[in-house]
This record gives sequence, C-alpha cells and structure tokens, in this order.
Amino acid sequence: MADKPRVLLVAAPFYEDITEQLVAGAKAYCEAEGAQVEVIEVPGAFEIPGVIALAEAGAKPYDAYVGLGCVIRGETSHYDYVCGESARGLMDLSLKGVCVGLGILTVENIKQARVRAHVDQKNKGRDAAEAALRMLELKRRFGSAR
Repeated sequence: MADKPRVLLVAAPFYEDITEQLVAGAKAYCEAEGAQVEVIEVPGAFEIPGVIALAEAGAKPYDAYVGLGCVIRGETSHYDYVCGESARGLMDLSLKGVCVGLGILTVENIKQARVRAHVDQKNKGRDAAEAALRMLELKRRFGSAR
C-alpha cells in the first residue's frame, strides 16, 4: 500500500485465549503489510460495531477496522442475537464505505473455536485483517479521500 494505513483491532475477550490468538494473527498480518496497529478491548462481540462506529465518527478515524472475538452457542437464543447483530452492524458499516474485517468466530463449541484461531494454521483474525486491508486498497482505488 502507498500510505502506511492505520488499523484498529477491536477485540472482545470473553474467551480470552481464543481472542488473544485472533489478535495475534491479525496484528502480525497488519504489521507484515506495513500497517500501524492499535488494539482496544470491548465488553463483548455485540459492542464491536458500535465502537467502530464511534471511532469512525471521531476526529481521526482509522483507515480500516477488524472486529475480533468468539461467540459459542449456548442453551438460549442469546447466541443468535449476538452473532446476527454483530455481523449486521459490521455489514452496515461496510455499506457506508468503512473498511471492516469480520473476525468474530461463531461456533458450536470451544474445539471449533481453537481450530479457527490457531496462530500457526487457520487463523480467522489474520483472514479478517487481510480482508480489511484489501477493502482499503479497493476504497483507495475507487477514489476515496482516505
């Protein structure tokens, strides 16, 4: 990328060991691509889109954002609401031209989460960071100011 992009990783550490691995994967990818990275934590996956919206509306918005966390299905419908609304919130931001990567795992059990967060193998945090930076490339290609 021409300019050194500023990327905000927004992490929900409810499953701390999983989220740490997602953050590590995303951060390593961004740094390898020459991006400046900042990490902040939020209470849960549901809050990720709201915090990104606040950052984007601020005086110095970031060039790209990556939402990171893990939601594991439980015995109630809470899982469905958190997964659906956090994904919808990120999509709403994306449709407004915000470069966002979705790295919120939505899984049935902790075993599935560990497979998707493994630092040296399949790491969905890394994949989400790659998506966010690719969207930034496309945004710049189409002539956005940032």
